[in-house]
Parts: sequence; C-alpha cells; structure tokens
Amino acid sequence: MFLSVVIPTYNRQPILAKCLRALEQQRYDGHLITGYEVVVVDDGSTDGTVDWLRQQRADFPHVQLRQQDHRGPAVARNLGVEVAQGDTIIFIDSDLVVLEGFLQAHAAALREAQDRTGSDRHFTYGRVVNTANFEHPTAEPFKITDYSQAFFATGNVAIAKHWLLEAGLFDPQFTLYGWEDLELGVRLKRLGLSLIKVPAAVGYHWHPPFSLDQLPALIDKEIQRGRMGVLFYQKHPTREVRMMIQMTWLHRLLWGVLSLGGRLNEKTMAPLLRWLIAQGRPQLALEVARVFLNWYNVQGVYAAYQDLQQG
Repeated sequence: MFLSVVIPTYNRQPILAKCLRALEQQRYDGHLITGYEVVVVDDGSTDGTVDWLRQQRADFPHVQLRQQDHRGPAVARNLGVEVAQGDTIIFIDSDLVVLEGFLQAHAAALREAQDRTGSDRHFTYGRVVNTANFEHPTAEPFKITDYSQAFFATGNVAIAKHWLLEAGLFDPQFTLYGWEDLELGVRLKRLGLSLIKVPAAVGYHWHPPFSLDQLPALIDKEIQRGRMGVLFYQKHPTREVRMMIQMTWLHRLLWGVLSLGGRLNEKTMAPLLRWLIAQGRPQLALEVARVFLNWYNVQGVYAAYQDLQQG
C-alpha cells in the first residue's frame, strides 16, 4: 500500500510547518506500507508558504508541492488526487498535527477491513482533537465537543484513490466555505462505501485562541457555509441534507429563540465574550458565540435559498 497524503493549504505557513514535520516522523510496518508521499497543494497563499517550502525542501523529502490560483479547497484537493502516486489517499488539513503512528493506524484499519470483508468498499476516519496550543498541539485531550458525526470529512480520512475517481472527486462549484467534503460523502455512500472510525489515527487541529477580532471572519464563514449548503441541497434535495445544512423550521426556531431573533449578536454579547476571554475561557466564549453564529448561518441558508427560487 502506497499512501498519498493530500493537503490543501492557504496562508497557514507556521502551523503547516508543524504539520509537515510530524508527517516526516512516521513509523510504520514496511510490509503493510511500501512508502508514502505528502502532496501539498498551495491555493494561492500570500504569506510566503511556497518560498518557505522551496527553501526547506531538504527537510521534507516526502513533500511534493503543487500550486494553483486561489480557487478553494475542493479544486486543490482534486489537483492533489490527480497528481498523487499512491493507491490510497489520506486527506488532512494543513493545520492538523499528527502522531508518529498516524499512517500506520489508517493503513492497518483499511487492510483489516479488506481482509474481513473481501472488499475495499470502505474508508477510515481518524479522530480530530481541537486545540489552541500552538507550542504543544498534541498535548490536548479529547473533549466531548470534538465528537463528530460526519460521514466523510476531509480533516482526517483515508480512502482508495479509485473510489474518489469513480465518485467524480470534489465538485468545483463549492468555491466558498463548507460542505464540499460532505457532498462527496453522499456520492460515496451511494456507491456503497462504509465508514470505519479509527481513534488511533488521531490528528490535532490547531486554531488560534478565540478573540473578538475573529468575529467578522467567523460570521462571514457562516454566511458562506449557508450559501454552499443550498448548493449541497440543490445537488441532493433530501430531508437528511436539509437537516445537515440547518434548512428546517426547527433550526430557524431554535436559533431564533436562543438569539432572541438576532438581538443577541456580536455587538450585544461583546461584553460577556470579552469578560470570558479575560477570565482565561476563550473556548467557552466561542461556544457562547455559536448561538449567534448559528443564527447567521440559518439566515444565510434561507437568503441563498430565496435567491435560488427567484433566480
């Protein structure tokens, strides 16, 4: 089994460095894994990522660099898959730091499932632990808020390359934030693929501690996610997708009530959020902010759906 780790990146050079160093320290059974490469697709970064990678080439012998204009992660992952030499693709994000047994855990689970079922009609999903600890990201414990029910999420997943090609890869129409991986997951499920969870294939997803100056970007992401959610629903108009993208009366009522119809927002809740951050509770502040962030998301979904109907 030859593995290709595909990583799209955009302006994340400091944490990308930790991500790639961790991937250079992998330990694995040579009878199971014959080798691996790391395909980094730079999505038009402006922070010097490409120059840095070229300067540090000797430190990352497994890395293959590809570049594209800023076209989004869906197109970047497609390019990564197309140039990958491996028969098995592992997707991770460029802000994920893994342990030394990461590749072995994914490969062993894939091989065990194939031996047991006589088929490779499955993929593995590793555990993702969110952390704001830049110096020691792998020191963070697993938390209840890290639990995910996603069927196919590219933060930490391994799958035979031929299934991605048969499913049609990622839809390049997903140019904004969100849903391109779950939409591909719907198509993979229709091909009969099943999910195997592999907690041992753990990755630590780093993000900076929450601060109030992040709110404009977070709100914009939620609005983008709403618009892409409607695209997801266009392609797969099912009740399950409506629930996933929060396009139901239940979600509209829930977040409308919790946010008091949008009256609890980034302005009115700023004093509370600032106080929580000052108390050393930035993660709790972010969870509180999710009340109005979800309200923005639902509003974005329905605004995009109305535009679609009118168009």
